[in-house]
Amino acid sequence: MFHSTRATVPLFLLASMLALSAQADSPYAPFKNGPPQSDDYFPIAVWLQSPAKAAQYQAIGINTYVGIWRSPTVEQLAELQKHDISLICHYKPEFKDQKTIIGWMHGDEPDNAQSLPGGKGYGPPITPEKIVADYQKLKEADPTRPILLNLGQGVAYDNYIGRGVRRRKLEDYPKYIQGSDIVSFDIYPATHDEPEIAGHLEYVPKGVTRLREWSDDKKIVWNCIETTRISNEKLKPTPQQVKAEVWMSLIHGSRGLIYFAHEFKPKFIEAGLLADKEMAKAVGQINAQIKELAPALNAAADPTAVTVATSNKEVPIAFTARRHAGNLYLFAVAMRNEETQATFTITNPKPPEKIEVLSESRLIPAATHFEDTFKGYEVHLYRIR
Repeated sequence: MFHSTRATVPLFLLASMLALSAQADSPYAPFKNGPPQSDDYFPIAVWLQSPAKAAQYQAIGINTYVGIWRSPTVEQLAELQKHDISLICHYKPEFKDQKTIIGWMHGDEPDNAQSLPGGKGYGPPITPEKIVADYQKLKEADPTRPILLNLGQGVAYDNYIGRGVRRRKLEDYPKYIQGSDIVSFDIYPATHDEPEIAGHLEYVPKGVTRLREWSDDKKIVWNCIETTRISNEKLKPTPQQVKAEVWMSLIHGSRGLIYFAHEFKPKFIEAGLLADKEMAKAVGQINAQIKELAPALNAAADPTAVTVATSNKEVPIAFTARRHAGNLYLFAVAMRNEETQATFTITNPKPPEKIEVLSESRLIPAATHFEDTFKGYEVHLYRIR
C-alpha cells in the first residue's frame, strides 16, 4: 500500500498489494449489517461524542461515531440516523435490528494496565486470551457486524509505561488482534509529553504498519488522530500536523480514521474539536478531500506505478499509487520534519497528459519524471491523467 525511500517494501506488504491488485472488494463485504460497501465510502469517525452534536459533526464530514457514553437510547440512535451518521458501540442485543449500528466494540485499550477497584493503583492489562474469548462470544451473538478493538499507544511506543507489567512485550499484540475484525490504536505525538515521541508524527504510521504486519494484513486497520491539546496546556496540534497524521495513516494502509475530540486541560471540553473553530474548519477540509478521493483510496494499490528518490536521505517520502477512472493518483508525504526535494518516476513509458497537485491550484509540467519540494511533514496529492 505504501513505499518509502529508506526501506524496501516488506514481503507481506508486497504480497498483499498484489492480492489487492487482483481484487478490490470492500473489506466490509463479509458483514451484512456492517459499514457501507460502496467504493465512495470511507469511514471517518469521532470518539465518544454526544449524539446531540451530530449535526455539527456531520457538517465537518464525520459519518461514524465510535463509542457512546453508557448506552445508546432510541432517541440517540434516531438523532444519529437523522444526520446519516453510523455507530459502533458496545453490544446491546435489544438493538441488533438497528441499521444505524454498523459494528460492536471491546472496551478501550485493554492492552494498558487496568485500574484496580477503590483507587488502589493499577493491575496488569486485560489478557489477549480474554479479548479473543469475548470476540468469539460477540461473533456468536451477531456475526453480521464487525468487532472493533482499539489498542493503546504501546502499539507504536515500545517503552510506554502505561502497559505496566507488559511494557515492551510486543508479542502480546498479534494475539490481541485475533480478537477483532477491525483493529485500531491511538498515539498522539503532537501533544505527547515524552521527548522520544513528542513532535515525531511518524509514530502514527509506525503503528498502522505494525498492525498490518501483526495481522498478516488480514484485519481491517483503523487508527485515531489527535485534534486538541488533550491534557497538554502548552501545546496543541496544528492543522498541518493533523493533515500530516491523516495522510501518513492513509498512505500506510489505514482504512478508517477516528478523531479524538476531547480536551481535559485547562478545563474539560467534551467536543474540544468543535470548540476550536480553526481546527474544526481544517478537519472539515481534510474530510471533504477524503470523501472526494474515496474511490481512489478504495481502489487497488499499484506497487509498480511510481518510484521516488529524495535529495535529503534523512527525509523519506512515503507514497501510495492508485488507479481510478483513467487516472493515476499519487498520495505522498514527507516522513520527517525537514525539507527535501522528491523526484518521482512514472514507470509507464508513455508521458502523462497532465499532473495536477490537488487542493494547491497548481500544475506540474507533464513528464515521466517530475520533481516537487516537500517541507517538514508536508503532504502532496497528485492526479496524473
